[in-house]
Amino acid sequence: MDGVAERLQFLSPGWTDLLEILVVAFLLYRVLLVLQRTRAMQIMLGVVLLAFLYGMSRLLGLILIRTLLEAAFQYGAIAMLVVFQPELRAALARLGRSRMLRAFQRLEGSRVAEEVADAAERLSRARHGAIIAIEQDVGLAEYAETGSPVDARVSAEMITTIFTPFSPLHDGALLIAGDKIRTAGAILPLTQSSVKDRSLGTRHRAALGLSEETDAIVIVVSEETSQISVALGGRLERDVSGQRLRDVLAGATASADAPVRTATA
Repeated sequence: MDGVAERLQFLSPGWTDLLEILVVAFLLYRVLLVLQRTRAMQIMLGVVLLAFLYGMSRLLGLILIRTLLEAAFQYGAIAMLVVFQPELRAALARLGRSRMLRAFQRLEGSRVAEEVADAAERLSRARHGAIIAIEQDVGLAEYAETGSPVDARVSAEMITTIFTPFSPLHDGALLIAGDKIRTAGAILPLTQSSVKDRSLGTRHRAALGLSEETDAIVIVVSEETSQISVALGGRLERDVSGQRLRDVLAGATASADAPVRTATA
């Protein structure tokens, strides 16, 4: 009986076991958040498939397949470090952020929010169309590859210059990461949801599409109506004021009386 009790002891975990489970679950969540919608996620799925094939080969006694997979796994750890180097660096950088650095980044984020809001108001007054995506937790690297790199500090002057009519990059989207304009002229995915409002153009549909696939804040300035719209979480809020735009960019959530108009069914 004592032997059976010892074997079943894992069914009654202690507080240290629960703590370990929570820590591991949190780390896995953060890793998946970094890898989400990147090339690393597809590679990770491939590794899971290879692990499944290896398990099946052991179970069914497929010696040749098992030997080949064992040889691949033997050097896989080094290969994974090389392949996932950008993602690992980003993950370690996030884990290593101090409170002081976060406070500085909040101050820098308020500066970026003010510059973007100022640019949106200028573009609205000039009736110049624009679409601006601000990266959050989910990276926009794959969309950045479709445009032209800029790597300039965020400023209202730079943004309005990029969206000046007939400029080479005014038709695509401008992507912002941190305090940098990462890319201009990027191509964004159009929403796959049914849109009831027929007046919504390509920019609004692209803003909705990106907000459905990522947690980015996407700002659209209409050249037809000069209205400013914000897409976030698959929802589109239209005709927002400058102050409302600043609140959204500062991370404020929509209040119950805020006029949120959804364009999806």
